[in-house]
Amino acid sequence: MSTEQSQIIAPDALPEAITRYLDAHRVRDADTALGSFRPDATVTDDGRTHRGAEAIRTWLSREASQYTYTTELTRARKTGPDHYVATQHLEGDFPGGVVDLHYRFALVDGRIGSLVIEP
Repeated sequence: MSTEQSQIIAPDALPEAITRYLDAHRVRDADTALGSFRPDATVTDDGRTHRGAEAIRTWLSREASQYTYTTELTRARKTGPDHYVATQHLEGDFPGGVVDLHYRFALVDGRIGSLVIEP
């Protein structure tokens, strides 16, 4: 399914692994968030890729303590089999103070195999 063919879905229609990650990340619960990922998963954020559980745990912990912010899930799309985009609106004390980020998920066997976060 191309971007033009992506399908807008209700946020509560996102797969359980994604909603568990988003909910845990919002309350800065790194252990629960990490449980949504496969052990060999990758996360790309700010142009840096974090590979594997320990690297992702370090990234989650750093993200939880670096800035104070609120998030609101504003849109969800299914972009292909096991591929989803969740758009989050963030407001906080990070540079710029407000941003909409696209969380691009690829699931493998019901868990997050990769996540790319970008504006």
